[in-house]
Amino acid sequence: MAMEGKYIEAIGRRKQSSARVRLFSGEGVFVVNGKPADQYFSRDIDLRTILTPLKVTDSEGRFDVSVKVSGGGVTGQAGAVSLGIARALLKDDPELRRTLRQHGLLTRDARVKERKKPGLKRARKAPQYTKR
Repeated sequence: MAMEGKYIEAIGRRKQSSARVRLFSGEGVFVVNGKPADQYFSRDIDLRTILTPLKVTDSEGRFDVSVKVSGGGVTGQAGAVSLGIARALLKDDPELRRTLRQHGLLTRDARVKERKKPGLKRARKAPQYTKR
């Protein structure tokens, strides 16, 4: 399981999360922060999110994936890993651009938490209005 040698590296980001993804030629070992991917991402939807770029490009057994992810929450981290994998696959084979683009995997999701405004309780929630 020692992932050494030549690799393709890419960075993916989502909300406050940042993921550094490295693809090694191998048989499909997936490690996130030193743990197997299914252990790190326990929810099924997050696991599906990170595997989507490999599935749509039929690359599931071709690469060993090593990911270092930090910041944000679990879902944000899964989105960051997905984008990182898609970018790394694109570096490996530019012919995959059309497939990845059609599935929306190369677009950085720019939505972030909106800042709190003065006089409000949160970004948009105002205190209750009383007429009298």
